[in-house]
Amino acid sequence: QVQLVESGGGLVQAGGSLRLSCAASGRTFSNYVMGWFRQAPGKEREFVARIRWSATSTYYANSVEGRFTISRDNAKNTVYLQMNSLKPEDTAVYYCAVQTPGGEYEYWGQGTQVTVSS
Repeated sequence: QVQLVESGGGLVQAGGSLRLSCAASGRTFSNYVMGWFRQAPGKEREFVARIRWSATSTYYANSVEGRFTISRDNAKNTVYLQMNSLKPEDTAVYYCAVQTPGGEYEYWGQGTQVTVSS
C-alpha cells in the first residue's frame, strides 16, 4: 500500500523560506514522476513542480520558477520542495503525489499547510 507523508509546512514571513518533505513508502518508485501541488482557500488545486524519480528531470509552474526547487533522495524514498522568496500568494495546502505509468497522479499525501504573512 502506497503512503505519502508530507511535512515541513508552517508560518513564515514574506521573503522567507521553507523546505517541504514527502516520504514515500509501500512500493518502489523507479521511473515514477513525483509531483507537488497546492490548493489555496477557494481555489482549484494547482500544479507546482515535478521530478522523475530515477533522473534529475524537473519541471515547474511559471509562478514558482526560480524560487522553488524540487529534489529527491532515492535512498530515503523522499522528495523535497525547497521554497525561497515566499510570497503571501504561496499560502496553500501543499500536497505531494505519485504519477503512475498511465499518466494519472494516483497517490496523494494528506497535505501540509504553508502560510506566508505579509
